Amino acid sequence: MRGTRNPAHASGQYLIGGDLPVYRLGYGTMQLTGPGHWYHPADPDAAKHLLRRAVELGINHLDTADAYGPQTVEHLVRKALHPYPPGLVIATKGGLTRPGPNRWEPVGRPAYLRQCIEMSLRRLAVERIDLYYLHRVDPLTPLAEQLGVLADAQQTGKIRHIGLSKITVAQIKEAACIAPIAAVQNRYNRTEGEDDVLSYCEKYGIAFVPYKPLAAGALCRPERAHDAAVTPAQAAIAYLLDKSPNMLPIPGTSDPAHLEDNTNAAALGARPTTPGDSGTAMKPVVPLHATDEGKDP
Repeated sequence: MRGTRNPAHASGQYLIGGDLPVYRLGYGTMQLTGPGHWYHPADPDAAKHLLRRAVELGINHLDTADAYGPQTVEHLVRKALHPYPPGLVIATKGGLTRPGPNRWEPVGRPAYLRQCIEMSLRRLAVERIDLYYLHRVDPLTPLAEQLGVLADAQQTGKIRHIGLSKITVAQIKEAACIAPIAAVQNRYNRTEGEDDVLSYCEKYGIAFVPYKPLAAGALCRPERAHDAAVTPAQAAIAYLLDKSPNMLPIPGTSDPAHLEDNTNAAALGARPTTPGDSGTAMKPVVPLHATDEGKDP
């Protein structure tokens, strides 16, 4: 596996929103910050090199957020990769503020979310964001108002697809009355996560992007009777890839060796998406919208 030029390609492809192709194994950028996910990493040049290496390994789905740093990682992505290679999909998020290290507070006021979108466009140096998530639902602001901002940005061409993070099935249904939902990002790994959300995403063709796919490193620890040729982290990633064709893991790391090992897990978890399929492409799907709700028995 180490000799493969683009090992991430072995994970197969998925069409986010039915029209945005990504290889199923992506890369999460949250670790490219300082302690507590705060401010700059100790070695910004090493972080930029890691981003370039991820693309070299065949990864074309990078997941970031304005809250990482805050703002730090969006700047790093631009500095490392702009002008962006063809086919690179950058997903980012807004709606979480950072009062300090390891502190996160949702703010879903429409004026603030509009500002988040505009600033992410500027930091990433793009005219349209491929996939934009509401990072957290603000319980103090009606969900319709929060999603309305993203829907307006989509209509004006600033967002291509809309995603939701840390969400329930009921909230997905509510959001779908406002705009098509193309992706959901929830905590999910081999030991934790809600299968009802995953099942709902499978049914309606919504990408399921598990954050903390390695349980914050807990699944990287050696296990008894573990296959010596496969690391625990690789086994955990392969499990997710095999769990569902809608699953798009984004394991994150700031360690180049771990990035290589994680990406090599793609071949272990490759699975056909349709009977007889090679597992390298998925049929287009239509994201859930309000008009689809009547089809749900």
